[in-house]
Amino acid sequence: MLENLDFTIKELLKIKYSADELNKILDKAENFEGLNEKEVAGLITCENSEIKERIFKIAKKIKSHIYGDRVVMFAPLYVSDYCVNNCSYCGFNCKNKAERKKLTMREVEEELFVLEEMGHKRIALEAGEDPVNCPIEYILEVLRTIYNFKTKNGEIRRANINIASTTVENYKKLHDAGIGTYILFQETYHKESYEKYHLGGPKSNYNYHLTAFDRAMEAGIEDVGAGALFGLYDYKYEILGLLLHNKHLEEKYKVGFHTVSVPRIREAEGSTQKEFEHAIDDETFKEIVAILRLAIPFTGIIISTRENEEMRKTLIDLGISQVSAGSMVEVKGYTAKEKHESQFNVSDQRTPNEVIMWLMEEGLIPSFCTACYRKGRVGDRFMSLAKSGNIKNVCLPNGLLTLKEYAMDYGDEKIKEVSDKLINDKLNDIGNPEIREKTAQYLKDIENGERDKFF
Repeated sequence: MLENLDFTIKELLKIKYSADELNKILDKAENFEGLNEKEVAGLITCENSEIKERIFKIAKKIKSHIYGDRVVMFAPLYVSDYCVNNCSYCGFNCKNKAERKKLTMREVEEELFVLEEMGHKRIALEAGEDPVNCPIEYILEVLRTIYNFKTKNGEIRRANINIASTTVENYKKLHDAGIGTYILFQETYHKESYEKYHLGGPKSNYNYHLTAFDRAMEAGIEDVGAGALFGLYDYKYEILGLLLHNKHLEEKYKVGFHTVSVPRIREAEGSTQKEFEHAIDDETFKEIVAILRLAIPFTGIIISTRENEEMRKTLIDLGISQVSAGSMVEVKGYTAKEKHESQFNVSDQRTPNEVIMWLMEEGLIPSFCTACYRKGRVGDRFMSLAKSGNIKNVCLPNGLLTLKEYAMDYGDEKIKEVSDKLINDKLNDIGNPEIREKTAQYLKDIENGERDKFF
């Protein structure tokens, strides 16, 4: 399938459906069945305003039904900006003459201390590609440091990792180190554009990059997270590329993407590319998120601090299930006194406390849960639980428990007050009486000083 990706996508983009046919496709989506690439092709090429309005309406329904009011929280941790790749849109590209930085293990601990003090329990480990200055052994040492780090309030419980495509042998090492999700953005599925923006270095090999998840899954990594950098090429092409990539993994390994990230191109200091003819506006961006939510209803969709408060609020309603907060996108960003080179510019610069309060005031539950990973609910086991609807029996309780922890350990009096009211209100939404009662007991245990209670 991946070998003929360009031809397949171009053929799909020729598909046209009548309004009646499109409404039947949307009936299927509204029944939480997901959509195949042909059905999605019909939706993304449609200009019918009534159809588009229905897409948004169904996306909201799916988000509410499957994910409820939970929003999973995380933060990135950049450990090295050494990079041998010449990616014209990225501030870390090798042509950028800025001074490079790699954290020592002591500096990793200092960054972790700040992240822990913010309340984060889940991080995304980020590093540029440089086999000399940032080899796999360094990444493994960072992972050991993360998982061994403890503070008075707890620890980082899940480290997802976003590093360059590598070998099966190296993926096995990452698997054995206990990573969470392995994240890798294809950037653009359009090969000609990919080669236009990736001018040198190992990442310029389109096919090796495209088949990274195959090697990761062969190595035993069950949760992978994909993404496209929207704006490098036609967004319609990228949506279909993501869905065909997901289909390939499902057919070959019985499980597709655990998450999909939807960044759109932003200017970065040190990047050599300043203009992007395929950059997308806000309305198109909303359509992208909504259509992805219809197509892959049980896959998490992630939005970063590239987007401002207003846009993040809108996208959460349409399908986003994970957001970052308090993010620093440069090496030593959480502790440095002076600004270092960043990968891209941040739009939402609020503190985690401010983001948490904002979400709660919207009636949403900020969740710091990492239970599924530690309970072994990964890969096809997670997806089967999600598709059965039983995932709600653990996700909502775990979200409430982690919010209680956050409020007790990191929140001010206002956050404690608002979170207590929200938790009490949402406790009644737990459908299983036994789990509801046990959750109430766990909440009391947390008040009495216990931590890390989960289902």
